[in-house]
Amino acid sequence: MFIEFVKFFIFSLLIVIISKYVLVRVLRNLAQILNLKPKTIGNIAGIATSIPELLTVSFSAFTGFIETSIFNVLSSNIINVVQYLVAVFMNKNQSKLKNGAIKTDLLLVIITIIIPVFMIIFNIESSFFLVPIFIILLLVFYKISINAHKLYLKHEEKAEEKNEKNKKSAILNVLGIILSGIALYYVGNLLSNTLEVLALSLNVPESVIGILLGIVTSIPELITFFESQKHHKEKENHEGIVEATSNLLFSNFMNLFIIQSLGIIIFLIFA
Repeated sequence: MFIEFVKFFIFSLLIVIISKYVLVRVLRNLAQILNLKPKTIGNIAGIATSIPELLTVSFSAFTGFIETSIFNVLSSNIINVVQYLVAVFMNKNQSKLKNGAIKTDLLLVIITIIIPVFMIIFNIESSFFLVPIFIILLLVFYKISINAHKLYLKHEEKAEEKNEKNKKSAILNVLGIILSGIALYYVGNLLSNTLEVLALSLNVPESVIGILLGIVTSIPELITFFESQKHHKEKENHEGIVEATSNLLFSNFMNLFIIQSLGIIIFLIFA
């Protein structure tokens, strides 16, 4: 039992290190090379930091623990919001939350928490009809977010430009994002296995396992929330908060609409 707790600590620490010193750095390099908009950077970060949830939800669904997967998604999305707000207040960016684009994104984030709550209440976490609904909601919500940013932040975001000279560097950084994602996936697998052993040996319910998985798989988002605002701290515009909010929004989108859909499909096919 003691060895499992040591493994849990080591794997959690590895996730922090990979997120902070690999993923964040290559994201920042790629943003500078391609002159990406803060929203685009946040979207990429949201996808990359959702890889641990991809693993744990897929693994839970494959082994028949679909209830664990929805609690994982719900807890991850809630914890993402808490971590985001902590990062915002610690960086003293709370006044920037009043922007219409930010408020729109946060409203969409709240909906990504309400939906899994209803799924749990009505016991429909394994219903296949949710998959097409989730895909439609993803497209609609993303369009709403894009339009809100065009309306409220059109004078602040930079236009994306391709720089042919730095194409090789861009490819290397994209490769770095992929490799860091694979590393997070692998370490997340070890972490989820360790947590499952601990939970089963202590006779912990599926819901609690899902919540604990949600906590540990949300570590990468915590790192990127802080780093995005820290990077833009000297600027008076909304770039830091836009990047962090887009990270939050896309991470929650990935968790609920993409990863949970995949979990449902895996559960119906293999469980």
